[in-house]
Amino acid sequence: MSGEYVLLKWLHIVSSTVLFGTGVGIAYFFVRAQRTGDVKVIAAVAKDVVLADAAFTAAAVVLQPLTGFALVWINGYAWTQSWICVSVVLYVLIGCCWLPVVLLQVRMRDMAVVALETGSALPPAYRSHYRWWFALGWPAFLGVLVIFYLMIAKPELYIG
Repeated sequence: MSGEYVLLKWLHIVSSTVLFGTGVGIAYFFVRAQRTGDVKVIAAVAKDVVLADAAFTAAAVVLQPLTGFALVWINGYAWTQSWICVSVVLYVLIGCCWLPVVLLQVRMRDMAVVALETGSALPPAYRSHYRWWFALGWPAFLGVLVIFYLMIAKPELYIG
């Protein structure tokens, strides 16, 4: 095993761990904050959620395909192998869920901060944003779990 291979694989595994772990952590703490109904708690956690997504998740989102494609090339895998194709499609679909989630988190943070500063309740739009945030999180979470399986098992899938 070459040093480049070990480094790429390490980066791929660490970034997938950061991606999954940050996602699960964000979801856990954000859901817990919502359940308090306390605008002060919700605003504080929403700020941290947006920061964590920007600092950790975004970096992992970039590293995953870069290291993954490099590993495919180094290992000589065919780009047409079904487990690779399905993983790439799932990654794109996860991204299609994650990008709106990021926007929703920013909007919810802003609404919570305004509510805290003005001493008012969260606006009705907040609840709608939260429902969408929650709903979009599930397919992304499950998609990441499937990709983990595909990366480990590398099954030949029969599609068509």
